[in-house]
Amino acid sequence: MSVYTTEIASDKIASDNPIHQRLLKAYYLADEYLHGDLLEIGCGEGRGLELFKDKVSSFTAVDKIHTVIDTLKSKYPAYHFIQDNIPPFAKLESDKYDVIVSFQVIEHIKADRYYLEEMKRVLKPGGVALITTPNIKMTLTRNPWHIREYTADQLQQLAGSIFDETEVKGIAGNENVMTYYEMNKRSVQKITRFDILNLQYRLPAPLLRIPYDLLNRLNRNKLKSSNDALVNEIVHEDFFLTDKVDEALDLFCIMKKSS
Repeated sequence: MSVYTTEIASDKIASDNPIHQRLLKAYYLADEYLHGDLLEIGCGEGRGLELFKDKVSSFTAVDKIHTVIDTLKSKYPAYHFIQDNIPPFAKLESDKYDVIVSFQVIEHIKADRYYLEEMKRVLKPGGVALITTPNIKMTLTRNPWHIREYTADQLQQLAGSIFDETEVKGIAGNENVMTYYEMNKRSVQKITRFDILNLQYRLPAPLLRIPYDLLNRLNRNKLKSSNDALVNEIVHEDFFLTDKVDEALDLFCIMKKSS
């Protein structure tokens, strides 16, 4: 099962490996919070399911893509998969889940406050929700699939106005990761230098999605060709949690609902 867009990094495509490992790291960081009834919002192809399934009492996942949900239902009949466009979380009960994870989702949600309010609603008292999202300070170009991106302060302000306790940390990378990041940065700059009219920020997002995907795929393939060993060797252990949020690739937000 694969959803072939650069917006959903695949473990099946070699040139996606650095992005896949970066996204996978969030699931390892979630490990210490796992217990009881777990909900994942925006599960995609089930990147973290194998890590979760033996550590919780129940697992429920929601995604908007019908084919993804159908495949997961067939592969994992013991778990509960729901197709829905969120928010609202119309098919989910209030005060139901001990833990919620929702990685690389909020940047796609127009009603981001409503999304977090619904997340709090379905959490049990004393529950914890974990989200990740790109750190806009490290973003190299506009991503037309994203409604918006956040600084750590912006995410803290938003989440802190809804949840009872909120902490924003960062997911950063070691030397190998940052070597790849700098290679990617130089390559992206070579592409965007031709955008003399700054159209990437002026055109409506839907018009940019196909060219963005094509150029992103070409760029990832080029990076792999130029340094195959580096692209192949990056693993989730090359990423780590940091308090230096402005230097992080992703933001990792921990949100708690009072008992």
